[in-house]
Amino acid sequence: MTAEIFFYLAAGAAAGGFINGLAGFGTALFALGFFLTVMPPVQAVAIVLALSVASGLQGVWIVRKAVWDNPRRLMRFLLPALFGIPLGVLILTIIDARTLKLVIAGFLILYGGYFSLRRALPRFERPTPIADMLIGFTGGVLGGAASLSGALPTMWCSMRPWPKAETRAVLQPYNVIVLLIAAILLAFKGAYTRETLLFFLAALPVTMVSAQIGITVFKRLADEDFRRLLIALTFVSGSILLIREIL
Repeated sequence: MTAEIFFYLAAGAAAGGFINGLAGFGTALFALGFFLTVMPPVQAVAIVLALSVASGLQGVWIVRKAVWDNPRRLMRFLLPALFGIPLGVLILTIIDARTLKLVIAGFLILYGGYFSLRRALPRFERPTPIADMLIGFTGGVLGGAASLSGALPTMWCSMRPWPKAETRAVLQPYNVIVLLIAAILLAFKGAYTRETLLFFLAALPVTMVSAQIGITVFKRLADEDFRRLLIALTFVSGSILLIREIL
């Protein structure tokens, strides 16, 4: 491993780990730009998926009580997503992934930009089990088709006036499990070569430490501040995705 590869690997691992620890999603959006500079796409995605799962488990642990307090809410999102993932993989053979990513980037930018400028945040207080399942299913489809499983659930959960731990108790396990399935599918395709595993092991300590720093910041945020952070990050994520796809 050259010094240049290690620099980009460590920078991506730090950025992705911190944002995962802070918000419970976003590792791929913030890390892939660094990884793709020095490695092919399949290898970069394989490493990002593994790092997302590893760092995400730390986030799941800190909200474990909120997960167990309301497991049915998480299942409303997660179970439909499991059926959406293979459909997304199938759709990928029909629809151009780049076009799909550009459309999602547009939605993220419009949503995040609009609500970031508003003083009052959107509030859906009544239970919406059907909408939750549809969002979860669609997130699974987008995960299978474009590795963007967290986009819609993040937008939807940021509109719910839940405490930050309850919001994260949906987003973090959802993303960890969906991305774990994606990593397993890549493993069956032979993506985790010896070199890829060595790169992953080199990046793992950086990601884990950075995620802990992000978790520390998360613990200091008020519930309303966390909602605003999620909305702002949807705008940033959409912008990064748009720039990456255009370039």
